[in-house]
Amino acid sequence: MKKILFVCHGNICRSPMAEYIMKHLVSQNGNAEDYVIASAATSTEELGNPVYPPARRKLAEHGIACDGHHARQLTRSDYDKYDLLIGMDSYNIRNMLRMCGGDPEGKIHLLLDFTDRHGDVADPWYTGNFNATWYDCHEGCLALIRLIENEEI
Repeated sequence: MKKILFVCHGNICRSPMAEYIMKHLVSQNGNAEDYVIASAATSTEELGNPVYPPARRKLAEHGIACDGHHARQLTRSDYDKYDLLIGMDSYNIRNMLRMCGGDPEGKIHLLLDFTDRHGDVADPWYTGNFNATWYDCHEGCLALIRLIENEEI
């Protein structure tokens, strides 16, 4: 079983989009039972809030529901609980390393580093471009699944 935690600043846009895209993809592949997938925030700003409405709409456009999501903050114990902690941008990674006390087991990664397009997932909070965020998250999750199923990660 592979346990994956997606992380962004507030846990209302990018990390829940990645979480629910990943859940959808592994369900379509028929192996959802092989995964535990969740998301969290590095900040406390949005704790308890649902997925941001434009992000919810973008997921719904692709037939993906995100009902029941409530933003939560990353904890140090998440490092031990999950096999992979996937940040959406370099600022998330910096905060994740601080909050987890480092990364001695090499579990912390940027989502797009699994693709040929290394870098940060587009942040729709500032750009309003949820299409770009969808594309980044979808591409990153597809690449991550390939690596996991080929036992490369």
